[in-house]
Amino acid sequence: PNTRKAYARAAADFATWCVLRGIADVRQVQPVHVAAYIEGLQIAAPSIKQRLAALRMLFDWLVVGQVMPTNPAGSVRGPRHSVKKGKTPVLAAEEARALLDAIDTSTLIGLRDRALIGLMVYTFARVGAAIKMRVEDVYIQGRRTWVRLHEKGGKQHEMPCHHNLEAWLHEYIDGAQLAGAKGYLFQSAAGRTGKLSETPMAQADVYRMVGRRAEAADIRTSIGCHSFRATGITEYLRNG
Repeated sequence: PNTRKAYARAAADFATWCVLRGIADVRQVQPVHVAAYIEGLQIAAPSIKQRLAALRMLFDWLVVGQVMPTNPAGSVRGPRHSVKKGKTPVLAAEEARALLDAIDTSTLIGLRDRALIGLMVYTFARVGAAIKMRVEDVYIQGRRTWVRLHEKGGKQHEMPCHHNLEAWLHEYIDGAQLAGAKGYLFQSAAGRTGKLSETPMAQADVYRMVGRRAEAADIRTSIGCHSFRATGITEYLRNG
């Protein structure tokens, strides 16, 4: 969904650019027009490459629909861009532990937040995959607790839990009385009642929660949802 929204914005932006230059019919677009548009973008290289990918897909669709004979974006090259070091803020193992230990687990919301952050640290789950999980995606197999993640492109990733994550998930599920339920695993709070709403948490909800938990634990690193995935991967690599 996020990619589709970005591609739609890119197509609309290019259409506006064309109109301002007297190109009123999409069939008039030539490679030189696409190249001029791309060269004139004053944005980061990854964003430029995304815009170009959006235009290629748009014109591919028009070619298939026999609106245009060829794809004018097909021969246009975007800027070179390679990433040698990620920009995602990463927590030290001690900081991640301090953040998790600082969560007040005497409340249901605290149990939820610890389980969610623990899931992202120990499974490297993207926040989008975590909030899509349903209760049945935590299950027992071979006397161990496993989790099922619904990742990008409809892919499912199943993996056994670290013993800490196993304990935190079961404490949360038991505390929320979710065992056997069919709803979402990580549910938003129902106002200030301290109860769950049965509505799944949104990515923005998780981002705000992470900010609150980091501030409460006096974590000075500016972190976001993706930081836990990066932290988990970094620690696993560091430990061989």
